[in-house]
Amino acid sequence: MPIFEYKGLTRDGKNVKGVIDSENLRAARAKLKKDNIYVVDIRDRKKIDPKKKQSSRSNAKVGVKELSLMTRQLATLIKANIPLVDALTAVSEQVENPVLSEALADCKNMVNEGSTLHKAMLKYPNVFTNIYVSMVEAGEMSGSLDVILMRLAEFTEAQADLRAKVSSAMTYPIVMLVVTLGLLSFLFIFLIPKMVTVFESAPNLQLPWYTVAIIDASQFMVNYWYLVFGSVLIVFLLFKNWKNSPAGAAQWDAIALRLPVVGPTVRMVAVSRFTRTLSTLLNGGVPMLAAMDIVRNVVNNKVLAKAIDEARNNISEGESIAGPLKKSGQFPPIVIHMVNIGEKTGELENMLSQVSDAYDFQVKTKLEGLTSLMGPVVIVLMGFAIGMIVVAVMVPMFEMANIAG
Repeated sequence: MPIFEYKGLTRDGKNVKGVIDSENLRAARAKLKKDNIYVVDIRDRKKIDPKKKQSSRSNAKVGVKELSLMTRQLATLIKANIPLVDALTAVSEQVENPVLSEALADCKNMVNEGSTLHKAMLKYPNVFTNIYVSMVEAGEMSGSLDVILMRLAEFTEAQADLRAKVSSAMTYPIVMLVVTLGLLSFLFIFLIPKMVTVFESAPNLQLPWYTVAIIDASQFMVNYWYLVFGSVLIVFLLFKNWKNSPAGAAQWDAIALRLPVVGPTVRMVAVSRFTRTLSTLLNGGVPMLAAMDIVRNVVNNKVLAKAIDEARNNISEGESIAGPLKKSGQFPPIVIHMVNIGEKTGELENMLSQVSDAYDFQVKTKLEGLTSLMGPVVIVLMGFAIGMIVVAVMVPMFEMANIAG
């Protein structure tokens, strides 16, 4: 069935766009009119430039909340015994994101032609991740797609919540640091040079050594500001290039795990991702070896990914999961202990979920502590730097007043 991309207006004047499948253009317009959408532009998707369409598809991404909401809707429809094709049709017309709507409509057509849902989703890697596709495959094979989709929605929301906590914890210190550097740059480049002219008007004035040092630094920044900012930019680009290289990424991840205060938090976040993802995959019926292949890409740390790879190789040779993880030395003892108990009792998925919940709580507490600590530290450093400049400027001003008096 042809798929049409449209742009239109609702009754309240809101701009909407998306995709709709129908027998022909007239039927598509009639369907949109029935939905109270005034069509501004509508085109057969097959007639759109394929290069342009492929480029937009490969670059576009879908938000976590939109994907999670769509997944819940699809799970609800399937649980209500609605056929998969009809469920995909309903959800594709319901979602507002045009990229997600297009992907679902295309998946519906492929399923209608005999493809499985997970194979259809492989066509859209930026919309449906490896974890998502693997879970859907397991759900289709086990006949419990609705249950798996609901777990996927919960998993996606949990991962997004963890990512949001990390981002919010880093936002305030970064903003304060940028403000501090901007303020200091302003003082050195604009304010202090004006004060120098005032000091030069008093030839008998003896400037303290710290005032001379600040004036020299200010003159250097005024005369060679391009070298200062250029050097910072070059160092940043070199660091970024090194960090993005395979060897540099591994070294940086190893350094991140050893950093004081920050290192334990980085490890907690990675372990939480590892345990929650592995628990979700195993609960969804994904085989252990396939689950380990997927999980290694979730921890976002080369050192831990290497440890997971080694554990996977050992598991393929018949070992338990707890032993190889313990040998790596990268996972906390409590994780190894809980995994070991889970394997012995047959409750591995449940144990992994409990570990993840515990580490999520620890990450939240740790991030809140870091945020509350870093804020005052940055403020104190900013106050100290500005205070030194004020003292360096005001002391000579008092001396000038005494000389004048």
